[in-house]
Amino acid sequence: MADPRDTDPADRSPREQGLARRSGGLALGPWLIVGAIALLAAAAYAVSALF
Repeated sequence: MADPRDTDPADRSPREQGLARRSGGLALGPWLIVGAIALLAAAAYAVSALF
């Protein structure tokens, strides 16, 4: 179960501290952009193959 937002850092569970430490960045951002470009390219290829 997650600790409440205003919990003292000394009282937080170690598991929650580990999750908070790893969730600080935007690691998915670049892959989301690359995936969207690849999806658009595949859609353009499919549409061009039809006409």
